[in-house]
Amino acid sequence: MSLIYAIADLHGRMDMLLKSYEQIAVRANGAPGAIIHLGDYIDRGPDSRQIIEFLMSPATLPPGWRRIVLKGNHEDMMVETLRKPLHPGWWIGNGGAATLISYGHLRDGDYDPGVIPTAHLDWIDRLPLMHVDKHRVFVHAGVDPAIPLDEQKEQVLLWWLYPDRTDIGHGDRHVVHGHHQFADGPKCFHHRTNLDTFAWYTGRLVVGVFDDDVAGGPVDFIEILCAPAQTP
Repeated sequence: MSLIYAIADLHGRMDMLLKSYEQIAVRANGAPGAIIHLGDYIDRGPDSRQIIEFLMSPATLPPGWRRIVLKGNHEDMMVETLRKPLHPGWWIGNGGAATLISYGHLRDGDYDPGVIPTAHLDWIDRLPLMHVDKHRVFVHAGVDPAIPLDEQKEQVLLWWLYPDRTDIGHGDRHVVHGHHQFADGPKCFHHRTNLDTFAWYTGRLVVGVFDDDVAGGPVDFIEILCAPAQTP
């Protein structure tokens, strides 16, 4: 039995990332597995840079483990804003200001995109949009069930919101995603699992545990509890 641990939207909460890895190690009890991150590592919370540096470093993954890091729509907004370039208000207004500050940007003053290291932007830009295995599709937002996986549109993979309570997978594969926040999540259906629990704000992150040998949804959950977001 090989287990996969899926982590959805962290949004700048390094405390949750570290605690999730600690609790995954406890759950694994010495057995190596795979950790799949479902996107949205940056924006809103205070530690975007620290999370990116953690995920970029092989040293943060125990020996024998695999880590798959997918792109989320917030990473896409960052790349589009800095590489096009687009007017920064689109990204900054969606939490990007916190990311810039985590990279040392002044809270007041002129917009300076140069605080983001090129190596970080290159790494983010190259992140895959989905991961497919025998039983499941892991993705940030969702997949179109009517289109083959190799023909999926980026807009759907990064931005789509499933209608509430819609139970749609992709063929025989269960879809595992984040993006659509529910504080009372995760939302689990026969054909898909949504792991976004609005964690950056609520302080409650839920890691989905999946068995490589068992089709369908999670076989277990790991609940991570931290302080809720500080509000002005």
